[in-house]
Amino acid sequence: MPDMQADHAAFLLQFYLPILKLEHATTRKVIEAIPLDEGDYRPDPVAKSALELAWHIVAAEQRFLNGIAAGKFNFDPITRPESVRNSADIAAWFAESFGKSFDRVAQLSPTQLSTEVDFRGMFQFPAVAFIAFTIRHSVHHRGQLSVYLRPMGAKVPAIYGESYDSAEARKAAQG
Repeated sequence: MPDMQADHAAFLLQFYLPILKLEHATTRKVIEAIPLDEGDYRPDPVAKSALELAWHIVAAEQRFLNGIAAGKFNFDPITRPESVRNSADIAAWFAESFGKSFDRVAQLSPTQLSTEVDFRGMFQFPAVAFIAFTIRHSVHHRGQLSVYLRPMGAKVPAIYGESYDSAEARKAAQG
């Protein structure tokens, strides 16, 4: 990838931050929709459980944002604390950790944002480019998790516009 100019990186940061914040809120809604007693649900024996997938999303997002802020990625496991036992706990942890990490990324200088960062030796991008990578990763796995919801007996929240379930709730509320 050609060298990124610092002013271009600053522009991209301002472009990506609102998208990141919006996608975070949507991902939290999907995690919060997991029934508290259905976290062990998995659609196939080799699939992650709903809670494992939710934790993967939030831990990976934390890893990416902290790596962007630090200028290098730490691949040590981010183990789910014992106090985080259900979807509500994961959503709360996600909200708290996201706020701190988001602020760290938002404060980066244009030079820091344009500095190349290595990802497991597989590819190297300017730090700011990993914000888009973070968004895509979360959206991908959020899509997987949203497919788990109905078989668990849950309602699918609005993601990009109304879902069937959110439309039905709106109609019921209107009388």
